[in-house]
Amino acid sequence: MEFTRITNINDPLFKQMHELMQNVFPPEEVLEFDLWKEPLEDPGIRVFVAVHEGKVVGATEYRYYEDFNVAMTDFTIIGQAGLGIGPFLANKRAEDLTELASANGKKLKGMFAEIYDPYRVDHYEFGGVKPMDPYVRREVLSHLGYKRLNFPYVHPSWNNDGEAVEGLDLSFLPMDSNPDQLETDLIVKFLKRYYSVLPNKPEAWYEMVEALEAKETVELRPF
Repeated sequence: MEFTRITNINDPLFKQMHELMQNVFPPEEVLEFDLWKEPLEDPGIRVFVAVHEGKVVGATEYRYYEDFNVAMTDFTIIGQAGLGIGPFLANKRAEDLTELASANGKKLKGMFAEIYDPYRVDHYEFGGVKPMDPYVRREVLSHLGYKRLNFPYVHPSWNNDGEAVEGLDLSFLPMDSNPDQLETDLIVKFLKRYYSVLPNKPEAWYEMVEALEAKETVELRPF
């Protein structure tokens, strides 16, 4: 299996990846094809696909913030079971992020990830691929060491229509220690940077950020 980076919207592998995203994710979570041009060309956004026998069978997008020394996993897609795609992508991503942090003269502090809460959102089929089932994915993240940030989380729809997307948790994987809380200053700075690309944010998102700014820390809890 090959771990191949995509940096151009005209790459034939990107067309396969985008179709895979549409098969797996709900519509409001998938950025339109043409709107991918700038993200793919952004050196700070790392989009890789798992290629098996010439076919895109998985993908992951993530980014490393040098000034925060944290990463964000935008998504991980497992296109089919039985190929070991999940561990392959996770290991390759970890190797890449370790190198990026090392080049920044640091050890990676941790990584954010959004994850559906299947106890609140149970109607997504995720393309019928069982490894993408929200129950399975939460267990995998838990085994990897991720913890849920204990606050009501919403995020702006990637349709950029000002709608609030609920039914998810924001989680964090601590890498330089094993804390039971995370400073809200880091969370707020990260969220503002991460969603700066979406100008049409819902009021609920601003209220969430304001509530976070009134605290010093947020508890990290098991899933």
